[in-house]
Amino acid sequence: MGSGESGARRERRRAKPEKRPAPKMSEGAAREAAAEFEKEQKRREAERRREETARERDRERREKATAKAQAALDKAEREHAKRAAAIQAEAEALEKRSRAEDDRWGKERGRL
Repeated sequence: MGSGESGARRERRRAKPEKRPAPKMSEGAAREAAAEFEKEQKRREAERRREETARERDRERREKATAKAQAALDKAEREHAKRAAAIQAEAEALEKRSRAEDDRWGKERGRL
């Protein structure tokens, strides 16, 4: 690689864009721009707080609804278990009465 190639490479590179100086701004305009920036920042922060508050309210509302639904489900399950136990007790009592009646009939039939 000779020195001729490196020169050609340099020519192919892009030239760096010239940095332009910032436009001249009066001191009053700079203060006004800074005040506008601060005002916009405060507005955005207030909106962010409002949105966060709304999200928190929604989360609390969902948690309350979930707790209410879970309480209703728990109550229904307890009521179901109570009714099922009563039905089971009735079925056992009927089975016992049926066996007693079968025993009584067997004895009476044997007697006759």
